[in-house]
Amino acid sequence: MSWGPLLLSLKVSLLATALVAAAGLLAAFALANARFRGKSLVESALLLPMVLPPTVTGYYLVLLLGRHGLLGGSLYRWTGWNVLFTWQAAVVASAVVSFPIMVRSAQTAIESVDPEMVDSSTMLGYTRAETALYVVLPLAWQGILAGIMLAFTRAIGEFGATLMLAGNIPGRTDTMPLAIYASAASGDWSQAHLLVAMLTALSVVLLTAARHYSRSVL
Repeated sequence: MSWGPLLLSLKVSLLATALVAAAGLLAAFALANARFRGKSLVESALLLPMVLPPTVTGYYLVLLLGRHGLLGGSLYRWTGWNVLFTWQAAVVASAVVSFPIMVRSAQTAIESVDPEMVDSSTMLGYTRAETALYVVLPLAWQGILAGIMLAFTRAIGEFGATLMLAGNIPGRTDTMPLAIYASAASGDWSQAHLLVAMLTALSVVLLTAARHYSRSVL
């Protein structure tokens, strides 16, 4: 049993979840409180990776971050480094596909906070930032935590977008889902069975914990 895919998956998923938790929470607050024309279109765009096939999401990421991509091209010209086929690419892919789950979960939790409590905080002279920190977050934390757990679960199970962006390079980008695919393709069923069992057990634990904190998410 090689522990490399497990350790890589944990590293990739933890980093991706940290990025998603920060960016997703900011996006959720903005969407929960903002009122503007085209808001539904923005929400749809942010949630798009949730419904697109992961390979399509990965294809868009390649167009964006590839050596000749919109962002990747400039990065390569300035630094000589390209994110494709690196473990960092796996972080990006996992973060993108898990981002909608975090946004949706956090937005639902924030919108469930009693508006009268928010108004009372404003009337007492608290700023929006202080109200968010001292009123909204303490009341919505369970739904937000559930979103973080679900985002981590989605990140550690990501396959299609990771394969497109990071490839399946042994010892470098072979996360657990990719290692399972490679093991099954090569006929190493004992390795595949073990990795599947580990990934399934971890997912069950995280899903159970997420349901405990917020049944409205699932």
